[in-house]
Amino acid sequence: MPIEPTQEQLAAIASRAGTDDSPVVMLNLNRYRERADYAEAPRDGEAPDVSGREAYARYGAVAMSVLGRVGGQILWHSEARETVIGGGEDVYDEVIAVWYPNRAAFVALATHEEILPALADRTAGLERAAIICCDGNAEPTLAGP
Repeated sequence: MPIEPTQEQLAAIASRAGTDDSPVVMLNLNRYRERADYAEAPRDGEAPDVSGREAYARYGAVAMSVLGRVGGQILWHSEARETVIGGGEDVYDEVIAVWYPNRAAFVALATHEEILPALADRTAGLERAAIICCDGNAEPTLAGP
């Protein structure tokens, strides 16, 4: 199951970053592995035998540090309780809404030199993921439709 954007997907959003400077909210849907599955040893002597959620949290700590520097912020985070419409592939553990001032800020986070090594933790921790690009307001706020 895909958990990282393909080069084509990243290139597509990067190409729109140059023509669309409007804010976006990236809706992250995460399903964790029971146990992390590292393809190689984790960074800096981290223990490889951890839950998928713990491995993802390692990535999350780095991402949070970079997120503020690119101008983004988390709007909302929640555990996913149940899937009401959808099949087994549509079951997720967590939903995170992340606001970015524009697509370029998202690309800056995704390609930041500090993020790249941490992607191994993200990959090890996630069984499945989806990121949906949504329109954002000029200011990072939670509001009804």
